[in-house]
Amino acid sequence: METIQYLGQEIYDLADKIFPICRSITGEGVRKTLKIISDYIEQDGIKLDIHEVPTGTQVFDWTVPKEWAIRSAYIEDKQGKKIIDMKDNNLHVMGYSMPIDKWVTLEELKQVVYTQPDQPEVIPYVTSYYKERYGFCMSKKQLDALEDGEYHIYVDSELSPGSLTYAELVIPGETEEELLLTSYTCHPSMANNECSGPVVLAALMRYVNSLKNRKYTYRFVLNPETIGAITYLSCNVEHLKEKLVAGIVLSCVGDDRDYSIIHSRYADTIADKSLTTILNTKQTHSEYSFLKRGSDERQYNAPGIELPVVGFCRSKYGVYPEYHTSADNMELISPSGLQGAYETMVQWINCMEHNGKYRMTVLGEPQLGKRGLYPTISQKGSYNAVAAMTNFIAYADGRNDLFDIAQIIGVAPYDLIEIKEKLKDNKLISWEE
Repeated sequence: METIQYLGQEIYDLADKIFPICRSITGEGVRKTLKIISDYIEQDGIKLDIHEVPTGTQVFDWTVPKEWAIRSAYIEDKQGKKIIDMKDNNLHVMGYSMPIDKWVTLEELKQVVYTQPDQPEVIPYVTSYYKERYGFCMSKKQLDALEDGEYHIYVDSELSPGSLTYAELVIPGETEEELLLTSYTCHPSMANNECSGPVVLAALMRYVNSLKNRKYTYRFVLNPETIGAITYLSCNVEHLKEKLVAGIVLSCVGDDRDYSIIHSRYADTIADKSLTTILNTKQTHSEYSFLKRGSDERQYNAPGIELPVVGFCRSKYGVYPEYHTSADNMELISPSGLQGAYETMVQWINCMEHNGKYRMTVLGEPQLGKRGLYPTISQKGSYNAVAAMTNFIAYADGRNDLFDIAQIIGVAPYDLIEIKEKLKDNKLISWEE
């Protein structure tokens, strides 16, 4: 397998660069984020293709919404003291807020302020994409401390015809069969939930581009969650149905706590089997059924779409306590957490590249010693060094692929690649891809 370079700090620094940007499902925040990522990968001679889909475009059962522009939002008291200001934290304004400029009583203010009562010290992340309203977010502790009086609420925003922005990068391989890796760019300043997926994906773009021999064509997609994936699929579903072998949605891949898979609807695709087999080698991992879905694996598995796509997280969205709050900050993610996610995806890429249903080309057990594959001196303990190879051979009967064999013999699938290559070099195996 190709050597995995340590990029954890570099990936973390890229996340830190996009963290402050106020993003939503449309608008300049998305474009600015994609520009930073495109600049990062351009040093390797590759560049994102940016697509703009106009407001009002019908995408399956949905319609591309108006574009949201936000310039300022705050609440101040009669003395002109800012109670909250989106300049301090862009979670303070509800996503897609309409413009407002008025004075209200404390009771009226409480009707448009959102808190997270079970976490009184955090600012929640709240949106209203498809019903026009305005709102603000703050900690419950801060709201409870406000005194009676009048408050000035102000949002300088605009909802107008524009477009939804998504990006893709296709890196050709020897075949037209494709592997898909995708994440989303639509949340404001949350490090694990928003920044980690796109930055790990960017590092993987550079890794795939560096591979000298690629069997598969790789499709990388960055889009706003839900509406962006629906929009992308509305343009590409027939192509993906014909060409896609397996895909993974990256979400919340920056912490050090866990590894997680969110399975496809029936958990019966090569994407399910391959990623599960790799996660089985981790010290800790969790598996979630499709009933626990929440990111764009929903769209890729929807009835009539039915593509072999699973979700991959470190701590799964909705499970870790900082999710969708201001506590999901740059201290929650780490270079080592991002590196772990990156390495897992590199392992998956390499295993998919080498996958096939293997069959031995000789009848009976091959003589490995004459090929330099087995110790020529038999002594207690000498068998252990080649046990993985002999076990690989035992199950290379045309029924099992790399992931099947790994599960049967209890060896990490990426550790079997070298064995497969040695058997191939000695013309001892053939395989169906």
